[in-house]
Amino acid sequence: MSKLIEKLKKVSQAAPTPMGFHTSKAEEVGGKMLILGRVKIDSTATPTKVNTGADAVLFYDDKAETAIKDFQKTAKATGDVPWGGYLDEGGGGVTPLVEAGCDFVVFSPTSKISDLPQDEKIGKVLQVESSMDDGLLRAINDLPADAVLVTDTLEKDETLTIHRLMIYRHLANFIGKPLIVPVPANISEAELKALQDAEIDGVMADGDDLKELRKNIGKLPARSAKKRGRGAVLLPHVREETAAAPPDEEEEEDE
Repeated sequence: MSKLIEKLKKVSQAAPTPMGFHTSKAEEVGGKMLILGRVKIDSTATPTKVNTGADAVLFYDDKAETAIKDFQKTAKATGDVPWGGYLDEGGGGVTPLVEAGCDFVVFSPTSKISDLPQDEKIGKVLQVESSMDDGLLRAINDLPADAVLVTDTLEKDETLTIHRLMIYRHLANFIGKPLIVPVPANISEAELKALQDAEIDGVMADGDDLKELRKNIGKLPARSAKKRGRGAVLLPHVREETAAAPPDEEEEEDE
């Protein structure tokens, strides 16, 4: 399985609070959000320059096609951190990415089925727009995708609004796969907590150094096990009214 997808699943599957006072390191990390760093292809990058603090790296390029050698050179700078790329920037489909050793690919709804990687060890992340029809959002659960990345982006210094949070919560209600949303690297701890409460599993941010983002996510509590699972059907709640107690019988008059 893809390392990125494995990490996302661990995040999305919140464990119940353990009994006693001891909490293991795995339990502390398990319910928090994953960080996906988005970095431009740079064949001259060194290991210390590529995305310190990210759980995984997504490479992109402004060119229409990216050579295999560029992916390979840049990927060396990630060390053991799993990396992936956009399918449409692969220069001939998924082949350059696979040959360069990618862990996952990001593709759009317009991508061809034949272009998707057949190797199950390579994660498949589908990009979606938040304005997508509810029926299409529900259909994502049956598609060959391991996770979903929202394309709507929060700009630097842009504050997370209640309306956008409502949109993310709406997406989480329909999509049963791990969900990643783009955020600015300087997003606040309070905003991250709001995203966590909205059942967001991961955040994607641009930049070579995401230490501050990592620090803020580290302050978050583990995801509550009481949260409703995504994809659940919401049924109308029918309250069973309690029958009114019969009035007390009048006491018989004394003869």
